[in-house]
This record gives sequence, C-alpha cells and structure tokens, in this order.
Amino acid sequence: MQHIKTTIDDHILSIFLDRGKSNAIDTQLLKELINTLEASQQNEAIYGTILIGKENFFSAGLDLITLFQYDEEQIREFWNLFLEATSLLAAFPKPLVAAISGHSPAGGCVLALCCDYRIMAEGNFVIGLNEIPVGLIVPESIFELYAFWIGKRTAYQNLLEGKLLSPVEAKNQGLVDDIVPSNILFNTATKKIKQITQFNQKTWTTSKLNFRKEIILKLRENREETIQRILEQWWLPSTRSILKSIIENLTSKK
Repeated sequence: MQHIKTTIDDHILSIFLDRGKSNAIDTQLLKELINTLEASQQNEAIYGTILIGKENFFSAGLDLITLFQYDEEQIREFWNLFLEATSLLAAFPKPLVAAISGHSPAGGCVLALCCDYRIMAEGNFVIGLNEIPVGLIVPESIFELYAFWIGKRTAYQNLLEGKLLSPVEAKNQGLVDDIVPSNILFNTATKKIKQITQFNQKTWTTSKLNFRKEIILKLRENREETIQRILEQWWLPSTRSILKSIIENLTSKK
C-alpha cells in the first residue's frame, strides 16, 4: 500500500497513516483505509486496532490541493469513499483507539471521532471541525458524531465558528480522553487497547454497537442525498474562490 502501513503485534493491529508530511486525505488513502478495515474485521487474530499518524500530524484533513483538481466523477467518488470510511470506522466491532500524533483538523478530526478513545500528543497542535469557514457543508451525520462526544450545544457552537481546539481545550470539552508526551503516545494507546480486551469481547462489542446504533444509522442513511448537497456547495463559485485562496496560501508556504 502507498499511504498506509500496518503492523500486528500481540493481537493489536496498528494502522499508520503515511501520506506525505501531513497525511492529507485523498482518494487513494481512503481506498487503502477501507480495505484495511474490512480485512481486519474478519481477522480473528486481531483483538483491537490503533489508528495513528506521524510526528506533528495525525491528519491535516482533506487534501484540498488535490481535490480542487478533481472532476465531477472523481470528487463524487472521493466523498462516497470518505463517508464509507467514516461509517466503517464508526461501526468497527473491535476496540479502536486514535493516537493523535499532532494536528487533526477537519477530516482528520472526523477519523478520530469515529474511534472509541482518543489520546492526543502534547504540543502546539489543533483539533476540530473547521469546514464551515472553508465553505464546506458539514453533513448532519458528522454533526451527530461530533455531538456524541461533546454534546449538541458545544458541537453546534464549535461548528458554526469553525473552532479549532488545543489539546487541553479538546480534553476539557471531552473531545479527547487523554494528553500525553509524544514519546509515549503509542505505548499509551497500546495499554488502553489491552485494558479493553480484558473484557468479554462479545459483550463489549455488542454493547458498543448498541450504544452507537443511531450514529451508525445516521452515517449510512441518505448517502446519495448527502453527497449531492456537498457537491452542490463544492461547485459554487463562492466556495471555489475560498478554496483557491486557501490553496494559494498553502502552496506559498511550501
């Protein structure tokens, strides 16, 4: 695989996001993530999974530079894959811990929200959903996923402001469960997985999927309608103008 590396150690699958410096999300990364999740669900030797980025970046979110160039068919495929990956992560039957190794805005935050626990590295990092200032529609299902962890009132305010949080702010809101030095992030995530797998796994999995039933349904229902609304906004001249300005700013920094 090009953008995902995996290891299995002591029945724990580690999924390392590995695309460029910032792990920005494109079609290929999503395809590899989906394939990995589908295969690991069926692998009885895997008891739990860690999703981790690289130093300073869990995932910078959508690769706007690449996505901006997609034609209608390509961008529709991308959003279908993004919603499928989100659905698979949210409904993943085994314990799933996000080891948030750095910045995790927008799409990166969505991936982390799907996990059972989020452990974030200490540092000058941000996490949150800032799609609205970028000109992108946040699907109702993503709002519900966000609100599942931090409550509807806070999710509502954060989303409409496009608020990005520091690790401490994120922990105070309940968005992340723990903050640790980056050099023990992976070991802390591993310890958490092992703690969970001490429980009866059938009982744990059944309970998890019961508790998440409404979220899972929201993520799966009306997908075509959701994508259509996203794409209508995506192709608006005003949205394209905002995206172009962001891309110009990103490329100038490079």
